[in-house]
Amino acid sequence: MISMNSVYKEWLERVTQPDLKAELEEIKDNEKAISDRFYQTLTFGTGGLRGVIGVGTNRMNVYIIGLATQALSNWLNAKGGDKCVAIGYDSRNKSDVFAKAAAATLAANGIKAYIFSEMEPTPILSFALMEKKCDAGIVVTASHNPAEYNGYKCYGPEGFQMTDEDAGCIEKLMSGLDIFADVKTGDFDSFVESGMIEYMGDEIVDKFLDAVESCCIEKDICAASDLSVVYTPLRGTGEKPVQKILSRIGIKNVTVVSEQCGNPGGRFEGCEYPNPEIEAAFRVANEVAAKMDKKPDLLLATDPDCDRVGIAVWNGTSFERMTGNEVGVVMLDYLLSRKTAPEGKSLIAVKSIVTSSMAERVAKKYNCDFRNVLTGFKYIGEIMCELEKNGQSDLFVMGYEESYGYLEGTHARDKDAVVGSMLICEMAAYYKSQGKTLLERMNELYSEFGRHMHTQYSPSYKGQEGMERIASIMNTLRNEPPCEIDGQKVVTFNDYLNCVSRSNGVETKIELPSSNVLEFIMEDGSSLVARPSGTEPKIKFYLTAVCDSVKACEDKIAQLEAYAKELAPTV
Repeated sequence: MISMNSVYKEWLERVTQPDLKAELEEIKDNEKAISDRFYQTLTFGTGGLRGVIGVGTNRMNVYIIGLATQALSNWLNAKGGDKCVAIGYDSRNKSDVFAKAAAATLAANGIKAYIFSEMEPTPILSFALMEKKCDAGIVVTASHNPAEYNGYKCYGPEGFQMTDEDAGCIEKLMSGLDIFADVKTGDFDSFVESGMIEYMGDEIVDKFLDAVESCCIEKDICAASDLSVVYTPLRGTGEKPVQKILSRIGIKNVTVVSEQCGNPGGRFEGCEYPNPEIEAAFRVANEVAAKMDKKPDLLLATDPDCDRVGIAVWNGTSFERMTGNEVGVVMLDYLLSRKTAPEGKSLIAVKSIVTSSMAERVAKKYNCDFRNVLTGFKYIGEIMCELEKNGQSDLFVMGYEESYGYLEGTHARDKDAVVGSMLICEMAAYYKSQGKTLLERMNELYSEFGRHMHTQYSPSYKGQEGMERIASIMNTLRNEPPCEIDGQKVVTFNDYLNCVSRSNGVETKIELPSSNVLEFIMEDGSSLVARPSGTEPKIKFYLTAVCDSVKACEDKIAQLEAYAKELAPTV
């Protein structure tokens, strides 16, 4: 086995880029720093690559990008025929550099690359690769990770992220390549001149916006509502398309948080953490709203690659954030109340297994066929493809995940904060016309379907030791599952890795792909789900309380969180 020091020395000899060379020199004789950068090669998982930007096999840099793209090129070329790939990127550090490096490697391997001329939302890449009939797609993004991260996601020709099987093939091919000797590349500008690399521009974006706009149910309500919105793109790709789509549907009273626009080198200045799931993401938007004579109805925030959107609603005294579960349930109810299935058929909605079960109760009211899939929007995309093959695309209502990812329409096969932002504003306008806010509509749904409360506990464990600790926690839970949690009997234990469900002593098979997820459902309907993050060095606990009142839910959530912290203490 080649030692880490040997790999480090090879990088020291072969790397020529000044910034990477300087980092290599800086960590010389620092065993811990060398180990952290070279103890493994970033794994090409179902979400592609994601890691801290820097030098080494365990970092995001042009050499790792080249390695992954060479593996992708070999995989595509082995299928025979002419191939093409669409490439998009977001506002992060090095995103444009990594995207161009990927394009050059594809072109050097005889594969035509279509690349956006500027940063664009991830869902537009999904749309573009289907529009261009590409064989694959690449997005350089780390979504809502901290600023020091970047990533590389691969998509299949159907428009959703690469399947587990295909990702496994890419990973295997990567492991057989020499990162310096086997990666082909060339001059980006020369490939543009030769036509092997071609820029995509406004024509694709406009077609995408046309498709999103067609998902709007009632523009007249939007235009008549005088809905007021404060929007922040959090220094990301949503800045232009979200403003354009809101204008198209008649939402004219939009105040954009200028301090969080633009792309100052991917540093996310003014954004403590560019993630609409957390309260800090709304801090500046709140400050902007506080200076307005009349308080806006909504604060709207999209993450850097604009596939997730979060909101805060004015409740008369302050802005109250709604969770991804709540927005998803309101959106599902709104769409099902406004749409009708063809005679003799049922509309179809999809969510991930960690998303609130309240959605199933809403779907049942409207006789909607509801489906649960593993975490990862590609599984929702697979159902969309199946419907398309059967000529049933018109039955798809929406797919969503609790992590603020929503999709209505079939224009993309990934979560889309452009259509999500549009629908949120349309819903807010519709209920405003009835004298209600989205919060008030959510409370009506709670009265009808029962109070559900959710939270997430996600401790980070960095480095090699951290990954081992996460594995140990999951193994203990799997091999020694609790019989009760917080005094409540566990009535169902679902092991999605082994595809086994045990409920009241009866064992059945789970008809989903294998995934390292554990679910414990208690007799009162509350639940705890544990899974390692596929994109961050975290273990995620999804906690759900189902009770009669807000106070009872709050108490239950606190108890579940205390239990999760015992299982996985913070460090």
